Amino acid sequence: MPLAHTRTALTALGTVGAVAALSAVWGIGVERYLFTVRRHELRLLPEGSDPIRVLHLSDAHMAPWQHRKQEWIAGLAALEPDFVVNTGDNLGHEQGLRGLRRAFAPLRGIPGVFVHGSNDHTAPSPRNPFRYFTGPSKVRVAAEPLDTQSLDAYLTDDLGWMPLNNAAATLEVAGLRVDAFGVSDAHRGWDRLEPLPDQLEEVRDAADGEADLTIGVTHAPYRRVLDRFTTLGADMIFGGHTHGGQVRLPGFGALVANCDIPLRQARGLSEWSRGGRTIPLNVSAGIGHSIYAPVRFACRPEASLITLLPA
Repeated sequence: MPLAHTRTALTALGTVGAVAALSAVWGIGVERYLFTVRRHELRLLPEGSDPIRVLHLSDAHMAPWQHRKQEWIAGLAALEPDFVVNTGDNLGHEQGLRGLRRAFAPLRGIPGVFVHGSNDHTAPSPRNPFRYFTGPSKVRVAAEPLDTQSLDAYLTDDLGWMPLNNAAATLEVAGLRVDAFGVSDAHRGWDRLEPLPDQLEEVRDAADGEADLTIGVTHAPYRRVLDRFTTLGADMIFGGHTHGGQVRLPGFGALVANCDIPLRQARGLSEWSRGGRTIPLNVSAGIGHSIYAPVRFACRPEASLITLLPA
């Protein structure tokens, strides 16, 4: 190879290496701390209703030493939400509940609902990130169990949030009746869609009149779950799990979603259609990450504030 060509090749390799190094520094040392709130407005409520501010939290993956994350989540109470939807993967360490108590304490007393992700039951473990390109990640049989019972006791007894793990419930939010149903982590196959119609019917029969709003809540937004939620009459669906791809290419978007949702819908507000119905779908890119993959690139950690308005 001529000397000039050799120098050009070495320069190109050096440039690529420098860009990769700078990207890693940015993703590991900077962007994963650039917490942001994504704001949306949707007209879903009955005519004449007052607006409802819905705070959508997901994938905190909390470890006790993550004080910046805890302080930022606690500060979300200043948004004055009327309702909290938590789509799971709250824990990222066996002592993660210590950090969650600091983070969620200001949200105590605000009506809310939650579902489980796998990291509400088992601790994260090291993984080869390139395997995500071959499809959704595999279940680790020997994963370390977490204290799910204490987590649920805190979310329900201390904060007053309702569990929707393969269940339905009704609650009052800002003077309106909200019917909610959800499933446990579909990524682990813990979702039970068959009983939901009966559970939802029981909730509706026990309540007086029709709901002003019906929502579906899932951790992992698999197509089978989104399809069923749509046909069951949800006015809107909330999901998490994808981390928005966690590492995105500017101008392209997510490279992986770790489930079968279309990549273009791996983050943010979009629509889902099934059975002649089209409804809003919000998939949160989440607030955290596994302690074994501490990086975010072109995908800032986030919460969503969705203001629901009269139709």
